[in-house]
Amino acid sequence: MPNVIEAKRLKLAYPRHEPVITDATFRVATREFVFITGASGSGKSTLLKSMYGAMEIAGGELSVGGIDMRSISGGKLYKLRRHIGIVFQDYKLIKEWTVEKNVMLPLIIAGFPKDVCRAQAAKLLNHVKLSHKADKFPMELSGGEQQRVAMARALAHNPFLILADEPTGNLDDYSSQVVWELLERANEELEATVVVVTHHIPEMFSADYRHLMIENGVVYDIR
Repeated sequence: MPNVIEAKRLKLAYPRHEPVITDATFRVATREFVFITGASGSGKSTLLKSMYGAMEIAGGELSVGGIDMRSISGGKLYKLRRHIGIVFQDYKLIKEWTVEKNVMLPLIIAGFPKDVCRAQAAKLLNHVKLSHKADKFPMELSGGEQQRVAMARALAHNPFLILADEPTGNLDDYSSQVVWELLERANEELEATVVVVTHHIPEMFSADYRHLMIENGVVYDIR
């Protein structure tokens, strides 16, 4: 299978700081489900940021969707992000927008007709069991509900790649189960490649997956 992500001796560092990632060499193939684990401060989120262009490459190589992330222009990055679903640790929902409109955001940016946006939002809110909250605003929801809305938004435009940063870190058991099930379905049914940063791989996770671990700035392929 072709590689969606390919890193060769990748190095990542923040300005005026020692490198966080000193050697990342790995490949993520189409339709793979990959967990990235490591201790707090090991560089998990930093590595994920580099995959959607929010982190400059300090050395080595990184390509995502066949695009060289070392020299990606603003226009190419915008186009790439239109095909990536990102689940942030802090949700990043627009507080002034309803739940329905937050889910519609990627489709609005892509210029889809309003009826298409609403139909897709309705389908996804049903999947995350929040149809009854479509007209609510983010601040009226619990943290678990907000993350489920963020998951629905990440899937709205049928991305080929989903990047999730600790998607269940602060969630209750029910919301965590909904999120994991949705990520599994996206991988199996939508054939999306999924990369998840987490402290612990959930025991209940039954789908096939690969495991990358970060230790002392080096990325190891565990399985």
